[in-house]
Amino acid sequence: MVKTWDVVIIGGGVIGLSLAVELRRAGISVMVLEKHQPGREASWAAGGMIADREAGTNALFRLMAQASAAMYPEFAHRLRDESGIDADLRSQGTIRFLDDDHQPDPPGTPLTTDDLRRLEPELEYSAPATFLPELCVDPRLLIDALTGTAKHLGVDMASGSEVTDVEIVEGRAVAATTTKSRYPAAVIVNCAGAWAGQVGPLKIPTIPVKGQMLAVVPAVVKHVVRGNGVYLIPRSKGRLVIGATVEDAGFDKRVEPETIHRMHQAAAILVPRLGQARILEDWAGLRPATPDKLPIMGATSIAGYFISTGHYRDGIMLAPLTAKLMAQLIRGEKTEIDFEEWSMGRFETHG
Repeated sequence: MVKTWDVVIIGGGVIGLSLAVELRRAGISVMVLEKHQPGREASWAAGGMIADREAGTNALFRLMAQASAAMYPEFAHRLRDESGIDADLRSQGTIRFLDDDHQPDPPGTPLTTDDLRRLEPELEYSAPATFLPELCVDPRLLIDALTGTAKHLGVDMASGSEVTDVEIVEGRAVAATTTKSRYPAAVIVNCAGAWAGQVGPLKIPTIPVKGQMLAVVPAVVKHVVRGNGVYLIPRSKGRLVIGATVEDAGFDKRVEPETIHRMHQAAAILVPRLGQARILEDWAGLRPATPDKLPIMGATSIAGYFISTGHYRDGIMLAPLTAKLMAQLIRGEKTEIDFEEWSMGRFETHG
């Protein structure tokens, strides 16, 4: 007999894994298909800032960002209980210099020079600044926690082969096919990030946006710091992440030494001691963007086929709420937030 699942999820990044865990907790059988190793694309490369006030101008985005940020403490705590892995959720907050902020009323509490010296003695940057009570998480530990939880709950996973198509029979999605096998299910969910558009039969307008980053030691700040065109994110074990570029480079994930050097020097203008910091690692990831820089979430014109992708720079932040809302939609329940305006309908054409 051929094994079937209630739901097959295409893509094992933070969005796909969070949804898999949410569905499995409700007793739904789930298979996650990932072309490489789960979570090793955009999620692994991310900064992990849960910046609920960084919500742009879209009203639904602001609502979603704030609601998802509020879910994070419980989200991370439950994953730790189920996987034994702490995602290093931090609540020290963000110092944001306003040198590149053109908002008439920037968010946050204004900081004086004395405030800055007290909060971060190593900072030597002169620009107006505010403090925001934001969270941040280590995306790599978060992925490990999600993967561990998924395995603990009995989510099936298959990696190493690319999904090429969603099989449609009489107008309904019935299976996901890879280069190696076929996975039948009542529901298929495309969470393939920047690669979502490579899965037929719908033309999903996701595009990759490259981001280069580096990590150094020691971590000479306790808060997230944003200014001079870069951000600094302290991690556990003394690491400090410096990021990130925003590049239209297609699917090119090459790291450019001159770009890494430029970001390192920009960080050293914020904190001079970082000029001598040792580089541990550099990398690049491909964020999944859409033409309007907003996610695509919801049902499609094909029965049983759902999409949850295009979260751009906000996949880590929006993961808890995205998983909850998509699970409600898939189960046929009324969603706590109406996100119909983010549906595929605003772009959808058949290939």
